This record gives sequence, C-alpha cells and structure tokens, in this order.
Amino acid sequence: MVAKKSSKSSSKKKDNKKTTKKTTKTEEKPKKTVKKTTTTTKKSKATKKQKTGKSKKTEEKKPTTKKTTKKKAKKEEVKTVVAPPKKEVEEPAENKKLREKIKKILKDRVLPVSIVDEIITSVLKEKSVESKLEKIVNTTYEHFEKNLIDQAEACGIVGAQSIGEPGTQMTMRTFHYAGVAEINVTLGLPRLIEIVDARSIPSTPMMNIYLRDEFKLNSDLAKQVANQIEITRLNSIADIEADLTNLVINVKPNSKTMKDKNITEEELTETIKKIRKIDAKLEKDKIKVTLDDPSYKKLLDVVETLKDLKVKGIDGIKRIIIRKEPTEGYVIYSEGSNLEKVLQVEGVDPYRTSTNDIQAVGRVLGIEAARNMIIQEAHNTLSEQGLNVDKRHIMLVADVMTANGNIRAIGRHGVSKEKESVLSRAAFEITVSHLLDAAQRGETDHLGGVAENIIVGQPVNLGTGAVELIMKANKTNKKKGK
Repeated sequence: MVAKKSSKSSSKKKDNKKTTKKTTKTEEKPKKTVKKTTTTTKKSKATKKQKTGKSKKTEEKKPTTKKTTKKKAKKEEVKTVVAPPKKEVEEPAENKKLREKIKKILKDRVLPVSIVDEIITSVLKEKSVESKLEKIVNTTYEHFEKNLIDQAEACGIVGAQSIGEPGTQMTMRTFHYAGVAEINVTLGLPRLIEIVDARSIPSTPMMNIYLRDEFKLNSDLAKQVANQIEITRLNSIADIEADLTNLVINVKPNSKTMKDKNITEEELTETIKKIRKIDAKLEKDKIKVTLDDPSYKKLLDVVETLKDLKVKGIDGIKRIIIRKEPTEGYVIYSEGSNLEKVLQVEGVDPYRTSTNDIQAVGRVLGIEAARNMIIQEAHNTLSEQGLNVDKRHIMLVADVMTANGNIRAIGRHGVSKEKESVLSRAAFEITVSHLLDAAQRGETDHLGGVAENIIVGQPVNLGTGAVELIMKANKTNKKKGK
C-alpha cells in the first residue's frame, strides 16, 4: 500500500513539473508577438517612404487587375443557378398541442414522425376522438412493434426472394408508352435490371419537367421554356444547299419554324460563324457561307457539319412534348435527359422535375435523392406490371446500393465484390480467380454469412440458427393415477 502511494505522489510531481513548463512557455509567447509588432511598424515606415516610388509601378500594373476582374466575372457566370429555398411553414397551435400530448403518452417510446402526423390529422378531422387519444397512441405503437423485424431475421434473403420471385413473372417487353404516345420508355424486367445494375446511362432516358407559377398556366410561356430545352439543329430550321460551281454554301432559313423557335437570322449567322475556317454573311433571305481555303472535299465536310450544328437548346434532349394535365397544368415530357442544365432554365420547378437517370440524380442532387429515386423507380416498374411487392424490401435494396456514399450495382462489379467472405464471393461469379487471389493474400473466412456456411455444411447464424437454447427437463417417475 505504501509503495502505491509513493508512486502516486511521484506522478503528481511530474504532472506539476509539466504544468509549470507549460506556463513558462505561455509566458514567453507574448514577448515574441511584441517583436513582430515592432517589425511591422518598421515595415510600415519603409512603405510610407517608398510610396512615391511605387506609385509608378502600380500604374503599370493596372491592366493586370482588369484581366483578373474579367476572369472573376467569367467564373461568376459559370456558377450554377440554385433553386430558391422553400419557405418553412409554422405549425398551427392545435397541432403543436396534440404533438406534445402524444409525446407525453409515449414517454420513452418512439414512433416515426409520419405516423404521428397521420394521428394528428385524423384527430383534427374528428374531434370527438380526442378523448380516446391515449388508447389510439398505445394501439398504434403495439401494431408498430409487431411490424418491426425480429432479431436475427434473414431480412436480406427475404427481401431478395420477395423481389426475385415476382420478377420472373414480369414481361420481357422493352418499350412501353408511358402516358405519352410519342415517347418510348423501358419498363418491365429490362428496366428492373437497369436499376439493380446501376447503369450509367439508361437505354431510354426521359424527363418529366414540371413548370411553376404562370408558366404552367400559360401555353405560350410553356412553349418558350420548351424551346429553350429542346435541342434544335440547323437542318430542322433551314435548307442547306451547296453551290459546287462557285464553291459556296447557301443556307435558306424557314421563317415559320424560326418564329416558333424564337431564333433571329442574326443569331443564326453568329452560330454559323463559330465554325472554324468559315465566313458567313446575311444576303436578303439567305446566309452565304464561304470557305477560307475553298475545295470540293472541304465544302462537302462543311455541309455535313452544318447539318448537325446546334443552334439552340440543351445537349442530350432530342425531343419534347407539351401536355396539359388536369391537376398540374402544362407539363413537358422530354426524350433524353440532362437534369443539371434543365434545372437552371427559368420557369422549371426544381422540386418536382424528375428523370429516370439515377446516376444523374446522384451527381446533381446527392446520394439521398438517388436512394429515393431507386425506391421510386423499382416500385413503379413492379406495380406497373401488377406485382405488389412490399416497399420495405425495395428500401433495403436501395440502402445496400447507396450505403457506401456511391451508387453501387448489386453484382460482381459492386456489392458482391466488396464482401468480406472469400467463399461467398467465389460462390457468386469467377470462382477460381477469387480463390487464387485470396490464397495469395492469405485471407481468412470467418463464416459469418449464408453462402459460406452452406458450402462448409454447417447451420447458418440466422433466425433459429443464431439462437442457442439449452433446456433441462425434470425427469419424473410418477405414474398415472398416483
């Protein structure tokens, strides 16, 4: 006991020494700062003396500041337009009171916010039910507890089975007319495979562009937005004729289509001038295009480039259809997708505009938005075929795909590649290479999953296999009737 006390006292002394050292260091610090201040004062005096000499130099350096300001202005122009934040609506006093009452009833127990909101709305509709609020909250909590997943349940296998089994009954048709007769959208099994594989570009990209305020009510304003979004090539606006004798190209714009697309002849000439080694001039009803080095081959090449020349619109969006919906007003449906650029267009509602390109949603709006998109798209494809799959199984798949912060495919290039177990990776695909790599690295398999235990031939640590119960039965020699 004495030895222990002495050790404690020595440690205390050491600590005291350390603290004294630290304090001395802190006392020394302000001295250094004083030195620095003295040097700064000296420098300031020197600068005052040299001001007259440096004034000429600053005059010479003025043009560089102009360049920097130009660069800054360009950088500011490049900045993306962010959607205006939604105004937070304050909760009514009645709702707040009910919410507090529910919290008191629940005490330490927790219910999801959506369920609490449903209880509040239903109680406000029928105020006679308010007296039975405690009973309602308790019964809802009981039902909620019953629906929770049991401990050690194989939720992954159940989820995979619940999606995979009805997936076999899905039709193999690739194209389906989704409300709009002109636009084709991939649905059925191919679409489900696209979602699960996390394809970078969907086979038939599409966008539902919703408009806001007066744009969705006025057809002319909706047309203006559509013209800004839809890509227009020179071939669709004007007739291109090559004069082989004079080695000149004549572009004759169609006045009616030019009016519909809100494009002037001056704008058209400016866009044509952007092509290298070319000069364009307006002459009455046509635009005369001349070459810097005229030749027959170059003339034909320029004609081909002029046909595919982009005059207006957003890249990736080939075609657009405007429809008047009974509740939403005018809605734009597009063949092709470019979410980032479409959200910047004036009049577009950024909160409701959607695309079937999940990777684009992940890039522009973030991983949580991509997760919600996976759930929505998978649920829509299954329900469109008349298959009722529980949304929680789809949510589990979406969580696995986006848990890493990136959208990963459920396959050998994504989720299954990153499994810890060697045997489960080998059981999926490319068996030999997985086993060879594991042998070279000297990996160990802890046999935690399903596939590994089945391969080895032992019970799986899931469900009843995860529980170890030992029961001692009391042996009784009592006979009947005694």
